[in-house]
Amino acid sequence: MSAPRGSIERYAFRERVVHALVALPYVYLLLTGLAFWTPALYWIAIALGGGFLSRMLHPWVGVFFAIVALRMFVIWRTDMRTTDADRQWRRAMGHYVRNEDDLVPAAGRFNFGQKQMFWIMMWATLLLLLSGIVLWFPDAAPVSGVNVRAAAVLVHAIAALVTIAAFIVHLYMGLVVVPGGLRAILRGDVSNEWANHHHRVWAESLRERRSGK
Repeated sequence: MSAPRGSIERYAFRERVVHALVALPYVYLLLTGLAFWTPALYWIAIALGGGFLSRMLHPWVGVFFAIVALRMFVIWRTDMRTTDADRQWRRAMGHYVRNEDDLVPAAGRFNFGQKQMFWIMMWATLLLLLSGIVLWFPDAAPVSGVNVRAAAVLVHAIAALVTIAAFIVHLYMGLVVVPGGLRAILRGDVSNEWANHHHRVWAESLRERRSGK
């Protein structure tokens, strides 16, 4: 499906579907995980169907989340490689944070910050999966594996906190710092002006491809 006139396709349909299939289970895992973390938030599990159901679904939803995250990795791994332009962007990150856009180097399809966010979430997802499996089957470890289980609890908690921080930053950037980001992931297209302003290198490469250069 082509983008409307005067706009550029930012995300293909399959990319938006995969993003949604990662986001929705992540929110469920976040909420149920917080409910399990402290009795003060256990009401969340009750609101989501009860403690028993939440505990039963949490690991299965986690496996589904990891599988879809792997699909996202396959789709975007090439786009997320760090380039020389990214290194220039990284040195100017302070200007980006202060909204001094004129001093920020042009970015490709994803800027350095977005790429780092991607890799943080991918590695954290792997740690959550591995530690989660240990916690899911605690009796599978030998008696001497008590240290393994204790380490799994710690790793799971730290990895979860990392993803929560990244998730908050992701929401803030997409909703506040870069207006139009939410629309792009929902509808798939952005205006030419938006593309030129935020990802000029990517926009110019698309135009060159269209003109056959």
